[in-house]
Formats: sequence, C-alpha cells, structure tokens
Amino acid sequence: MKKSNFISLMLLWCFTMMLAACSSGDSPEEKSDVLVVNASSVAFKANKDLTQTFVVVSSAAPKVTADSQTWYSVSTGAATPSASNLSTTVTVTAKENTTTEKRSGTITISCGAKTTTVAVSQEAGEKAPDPIVKNFDPLSNANATKEAKNVYNFLKEIYGSKMLSGVQASEPNTLDRVNAVGKITGKHPALAGFDYIFLAFSPTPDGWSWVQNYNDISAAKEQWENNGLVNFMWHWNVPNSEEDFNNCVNKGATDNMGFYISGDGSTSFDIREALKEGTWQNKCILRDIEEVAGYLKLLQDANIPVIFRPLHEAAGNYTRYNPNGGAWFWWGRYGAKYCKQLYILLYDKLVKEHGLNNLIWVWTVDVAPGYEDAAKEWYPGDEYVDIVGADVYTTNNAIAWSTQYTFMTNLVSGKKITTVSECGNMPEPSAQFKGGANWLWFMVWPLGKEPTSNVDNNTKNTEAYWKSVFGNSNVLNREDMPSLK
Repeated sequence: MKKSNFISLMLLWCFTMMLAACSSGDSPEEKSDVLVVNASSVAFKANKDLTQTFVVVSSAAPKVTADSQTWYSVSTGAATPSASNLSTTVTVTAKENTTTEKRSGTITISCGAKTTTVAVSQEAGEKAPDPIVKNFDPLSNANATKEAKNVYNFLKEIYGSKMLSGVQASEPNTLDRVNAVGKITGKHPALAGFDYIFLAFSPTPDGWSWVQNYNDISAAKEQWENNGLVNFMWHWNVPNSEEDFNNCVNKGATDNMGFYISGDGSTSFDIREALKEGTWQNKCILRDIEEVAGYLKLLQDANIPVIFRPLHEAAGNYTRYNPNGGAWFWWGRYGAKYCKQLYILLYDKLVKEHGLNNLIWVWTVDVAPGYEDAAKEWYPGDEYVDIVGADVYTTNNAIAWSTQYTFMTNLVSGKKITTVSECGNMPEPSAQFKGGANWLWFMVWPLGKEPTSNVDNNTKNTEAYWKSVFGNSNVLNREDMPSLK
C-alpha cells in the first residue's frame, strides 16, 4: 500500500472513531446527522488514470449527485457499517479529454441536513497538429531523371504520415553502418548516407592499406537495387596553400588539406579568392567540381538518383558565440554572400554544364531560435533547393525537436520538404508526428564504433531503442520501400 493511501485510511478511521465516540452518548432522538468525505477534489489527467474513488462516512446512506457534465460519471458502492456509521465508496470515471480545454464539474453529497461537495477537474488534451498542407515546389531541375522524379514524388506523398530511417556510413563509401543496424533490428535503413570526404585521395594508389575509390559504386547500387535511397554529402577537403595545391595536382593528395577553419584538419583556404576567375583557389574548386561530377555521372549512368547535400552547416552557429561569425567550415568562413555564390556555382556546374539530372538538392539550415533573419540570408534560393534539412544534436526532447521543425518550415514557407539531415539521438517518431513535427527522414551520424556506442549525443540509441524506432509503424525502412525505378 502506498504511504499516502495508508495515511488517508488512518485519518478516516480516526475520524470515524471520533464521530462514533461523540455520538455514543446521545439518545436516538438527539443523534445528529454525520457526513464526512475523505476528499475535497478529484483531478484527472487528459488520457490516463481515468478512474478514481473517494469514501463517504455518513450516519445514513448518502445521496450522491453529479452535475449535468457528460464527460464523467459517478457510481456508488453498497454502504457498509463503519463503527456506528456507514462507509460508502464513490467511483468517478472520466472520459478521455480530446479537446484543448480544461474540464470541471461538481459532485454533491448529502445526508439528512448536511451537504458537501467534491470538485472534479480534468487537464486539457494536447493540441491536435495543424492539418498538413502540401504545397511543395516542383524539383528545381526541370530535366530531372525519371528516377529522381519518382523519388521526389514519393517523398511528397508520404510527407506527414511516414518517416524514413537513415544512417550515415562510418566508412564514406560503404554500407558498413547500414548492415550493422540491420543486424541489430532485422531491418535496414531506407536511406544510406555516403560522403565525398576523400575525393582528393580517390582512387588511392595501389599498395595502400587504406583504400578509397569512388569509381566503385557497388554500395550505392546495392542500396538502390534493394529499394533504398542514396544520399551523398561532401566534406570538401581543400589545400592549405598554393604549394599544397600544386603538389596535389602533380603528386596526388597531400596531408596539408582540410575543411575546418581552425584546429585539427584546418585550412586557411579563402572562399573569396576561390570565386575569382584565374586564382589558384578558383582552379582548385573547379578541378574538384569536375572530379565529383565524374563520380556522380557514374551513378546517373546506373539510373541511381542521388539526394545531394553539399556545403552543409555553412553558417555554423551564426554569431551566437562569436561576434565575427560562428562558422566552422571554410565555405562559411566569410559569411552568407560568398557561400551562396559557391553553392549556386556548384549547382550550375553540375546541373547545367555536366548535365547531372539525377540530383535532388538539399540545403542544411543551421537552426538557432532568434536567428531567423540570418537563416534567410544564408538560404541559396528556392530555385536551387529541393529539400531542407537540420542537423539536430540534442536530447530526445519533443519540444526541442518541434522548435527546430517550426524554424525550418517558417524559413521556406512550407514549400520545401523538411528533414533531419543529421542527428545523434534518433527522434521518437510517434511523438514527433503527434507534436506536428513532420520530419520526412532522420540520418543517424556514426558517433561511435557501433550503432549502440554510448557517446556524445548518441546516448539514447541503445539496442532496445534502435529496435523500437525501426519497428515503429510511422517509420519506413528499406524493406518497406516500393521500387521507384
């Protein structure tokens, strides 16, 4: 028995005995009415614990009357002797509150000339999500391949009702993490994430123990042939100096390359110079774009559409922690103006010059409440973006996720599909949809050696949670996907 229930019963017993003692000396003619209730109120939650009881001690069978409210009902048990009085249990049963209004009512209990009341209340139900209005733009590339159109149309169709599971590869051009998750859950992610992070090293020379070769499209091909979707991002490694660039051209990749603007793996590469025709930095990015176009062309020739996410997390954290800017990648070092120019250059080169029509373009929005205007400044434009994504590294708090989603949809006025382009902890699918956060997919970042590694922002992803999320009826895994060929 709970301590609180025991105390209530003891108080009721003591009070009953006191009443019995007080009335024992009275003659029948002088005995007064007795009415004691062990509760002054009954409070219900909106959708659970919908039955509660209280006890009435009275000198005669009490009259229990509910008001005219229809959301709850009252029933009374048989009156049983309790000392020289009667004890009656009253049961109150509430209906689930599906409205957004609090409920209240009053129960009246009387015995002879004595009357008392018990207040009844119920919490408001959760606000139902706003109806989903699907007013998405068409693909930015009017010449998109049949397969790219099939994928995009499917994504629009399921938006708001289903969420695709996704996992980023630990090794940039393999299905290692996809298959590891498959072993845990019995199901494979619908979306496999790859990365052109080692573009400058591909293909690695014969004899290297470490092999990278983006000419090998077998992993992407396996994912697509099994009805899964393919996502490529690009941690764009660039040389630190003109000498390093020349060495890279003449001798192959050098260790003096990076994509961060400070710390390990950093580079002083200047995006402003890269956008000036004829500079070594300009020659560098044009050379890289041509190279990545060749690898993407291999996928197009195999009829594999690619969800392409370049220049991710460009704004960093805006100026929240640094008045001179909060970017951590070289493409965001000097602000929105130059980053947008580079993104548009990349789009035009790949789509218009190299004829890559298998790409569905994703822009990663850096979400920071209070920086909505800054996010708009960084946005390349509707004509260059098909989908927006947020990289969400937070606890599994539904309010935090909902805030990020609202920030995203407001940025694009609901015209673009919204996704979790990276995350540590997976979102809880049912809670997200219930709260109106209609993320189309999530992409779990490989923070540890195993999918269940308990590190950083990945602590919630236990084996049980992987199974729970991948088994959720709101989630589509690779095995659930239709052929979009």
